[in-house]
Amino acid sequence: MFSGAHVILYSQDAEADRAFIADVLGFPHVDAGHGWLIFKLPPAEVAVHPTDGPPQHEFYLMCDDLDAVLADLAAAGVETTRQVTEERWGRLTAVRMPSGAELPLYQPLHPVAHSL
Repeated sequence: MFSGAHVILYSQDAEADRAFIADVLGFPHVDAGHGWLIFKLPPAEVAVHPTDGPPQHEFYLMCDDLDAVLADLAAAGVETTRQVTEERWGRLTAVRMPSGAELPLYQPLHPVAHSL
């Protein structure tokens, strides 16, 4: 029924964040015209969490080895913005994008759906 999902990240410095995703994170991309890059994401999954507040959406990049990813990003000069927390469902942190926005990173410790 569906062929994919399109995620949009709003940025105060879209050009710098696009370069970060392309050059530092190494995501392949197409140019939709005039430097408007659209990136191929790794396999994805979606979860629906309850909330008492207004609906919101979050975007996390998942990884199999959070420590290795953080070491690679640190070597590229990327700042970690949150201490790694150990939750029952996974390990969580975030890094700073050039625009100043945080990009959460997540190593799941639960079964994942993206490879079904």
